[in-house]
Amino acid sequence: MGLTELATVTSNRNQMECDALAAAETLVPLKSIKKSFLAYLFEDAVVQTVFSGDVIFEANTVDNQHIWLLYGELELAFTSGHTETVVANETREALANQQPRPCKAQAKTDCTLLRIDSDLLDRILSWSQISQYLISDVSLERDFDEDIEWMQTVLNSNLFYKVPPVNVEQIFSRLTPMVVYADEVVVRQGEIGDCCYFIKEGEAKVTQFDELAKRTKSLANITEGRCFGEDSLVYETVRNANVIMKTDGVLMRLEKSDFLLLLKEAMVEELTEQDIRGLVEPIFIDVRTDEEYSHGHLALSGNIPLNLLSLKKRLLAPERLYIFYCDTGRRSKAAAFLMGKQGFNVMTLKGGYTGAKMAEQLVTDSGYILRDGKLISDN
Repeated sequence: MGLTELATVTSNRNQMECDALAAAETLVPLKSIKKSFLAYLFEDAVVQTVFSGDVIFEANTVDNQHIWLLYGELELAFTSGHTETVVANETREALANQQPRPCKAQAKTDCTLLRIDSDLLDRILSWSQISQYLISDVSLERDFDEDIEWMQTVLNSNLFYKVPPVNVEQIFSRLTPMVVYADEVVVRQGEIGDCCYFIKEGEAKVTQFDELAKRTKSLANITEGRCFGEDSLVYETVRNANVIMKTDGVLMRLEKSDFLLLLKEAMVEELTEQDIRGLVEPIFIDVRTDEEYSHGHLALSGNIPLNLLSLKKRLLAPERLYIFYCDTGRRSKAAAFLMGKQGFNVMTLKGGYTGAKMAEQLVTDSGYILRDGKLISDN
């Protein structure tokens, strides 16, 4: 399935699924995910119809899902005895989004729900925001002016779905151009992979020999920006298909040794809540989206979304200590790594506020802004 255009993903879906994908542009935090990444995420999303009286989840259960109400009305019944009615279109956040669930959710009318695996959502959200950060960062480098469009294409490529994307900025200096011609076989099924490729110019077709049918079948056409050949490097297997050029073109080759660098997780200093208690005046920065921050954040913390760090890093002071955090630790770890490379004194809350069991400490006050590297109340 193509990932470059959202319409490609929706073409074979039923109307309910298409409506859910369109609604995602208004849901938090789905609305902040780039369309190509959102398309990939929706390949595993579930749109579900439940009926009046159906229980969606019970209190104190763990389902590791984000669930949004797209249509209908439901009731949340908390263990304290408090109840809350939720009506579609009046809320854009996921329902009672804590694990274990803090309440029971039961449909009051027929409802349509959108369910997405929480870990997959977190990874896609992180990848999307990191790619936005890198595009902003690359845009500020005059040396890259001629290749900025190509770099943006790479940063939107399917490679992000296979490896930790925080390392992708390293690849531009390691890519080697390679001129290819129509009908040239670039990747051959059954061979051992020693590199992967990005299509910079041209178009190729993917084919596979079917042993049972004893014939070669066409799988897909791939165009500019697409990465191919990475699966055999990720999974250390032989090539599972052929890639043949349909036109003349230019490929960018990445050697296996360089590709393996992309698989390494970023190394940053992670702190527990107990570790933080021993620090003197650390400054907490929430790197989630502004909508997520508004819905609930740690007290005495500011907000710089990960995707905006390149533009707003001027608000940080190199001599001060910052503790970056998010809900799971994935985005804050990436943010701390990126800012640490630029000389800032940054650590991260291990496992985010969820892993640190600080979710109950979230507040919804108006928050703080950064000025001269320090937090100042915006009241």
